[in-house]
Amino acid sequence: EALKAEGAEMGELAGHFHDTYGMAVSNVVCSMDHGVFTFDSSAAGLGGCPYAAGASGNLATEDLLYLCEGMGLETGVDFGKVVEASKGALEAVGIENRSKAARAWIAKREKEME
Repeated sequence: EALKAEGAEMGELAGHFHDTYGMAVSNVVCSMDHGVFTFDSSAAGLGGCPYAAGASGNLATEDLLYLCEGMGLETGVDFGKVVEASKGALEAVGIENRSKAARAWIAKREKEME
């Protein structure tokens, strides 16, 4: 509201959220409610902020896609391909996928293959 009051064009803004406290997706929804529809995200939630102690990573692209698809918003991005593309980066840095949606999708696929 403060940005609107100062004359900001909400459609020209973009959101960049970290998921340290699990609130990135909530912040996206709130931003959408205020007219912001452009967001930074990173595959598997990789990244973070070297200046913020305990920062666990950025908004995961997979979580953003899952949210958008659930809201009926067309992204043009294949969720499964993002998950698959993330594997190499995750292996390179030696961490697990930080995306809740990706982890659930992977578990479901593994169960289907049993």
